[in-house]
Amino acid sequence: MGNVIKKLSIGLVVGGALVGLTRALEFPFIFQMMFFGQAIFGAAVFMLLDAPSLSTMNGVKSVFAIVMFYIVLCVVFVSGASMWPQFDPEEEKSKIAKVLEPKRKATEQGKADELIARAKALDEQVKALEVRLKALGGDQVTKEPVTGELPVVNKAAAGDFMKLGEEQWQLQECYNCHKLKGEGGKKRGPELDNIGSYLTVAEIKQKIMDPKSFMATGFEQEWEKGKMPDKFKDVMEDSDITALATWLSTFKNTSVNTPKPIKKK
Repeated sequence: MGNVIKKLSIGLVVGGALVGLTRALEFPFIFQMMFFGQAIFGAAVFMLLDAPSLSTMNGVKSVFAIVMFYIVLCVVFVSGASMWPQFDPEEEKSKIAKVLEPKRKATEQGKADELIARAKALDEQVKALEVRLKALGGDQVTKEPVTGELPVVNKAAAGDFMKLGEEQWQLQECYNCHKLKGEGGKKRGPELDNIGSYLTVAEIKQKIMDPKSFMATGFEQEWEKGKMPDKFKDVMEDSDITALATWLSTFKNTSVNTPKPIKKK
């Protein structure tokens, strides 16, 4: 009996030392318990060596003993395995999402801030362009080109203005409903590769600000349901709408079957 107590005490001391070491190394709790269990298991093995020999069994008793031993082992191993950390794909996804979420938000915020800053800078350039137009043409400044063409002072200014229009296309996510240059579109709105052949800048601008003003042929149901939102007049600056309309007016690809717009207002 003294030997059993001695070996059990050694197992507990070794197990406690292993728990302290694994805790210091920041191992998960389940692994700390696993090391402790290994130490106790080792002590149990050494205690069994001092146990008296079992009497010989045969027949039904031996079969029963083997079956019970097998059942006990299965219960121990299954119970032990169930205590181990289990791999859960959804849990792993949530962990990864928690790690990446701050970075994703920072990246998105950075992109949004960059787009806003660029839009403001281009807006200032548009205003400067208007001032120069006034200086060149006196009080007769064309507020909206009749022919759908952009009044140009120099190519650099025109390029910036067109770039602002393209950025507004991306910023307002027009590609979610309209296909252009073979990209985007979910059949909620017509392809726009040839829209410049049908509408002037003023008319495109009117359509953006008041979606009910024009109806695309073949999209009567979408027009009736008001699929195109009327929010743009509230969320966009007038200069941004003008830039977007001017940029769209340059698309005159007759090989694309852009539906003919019908004026409704």
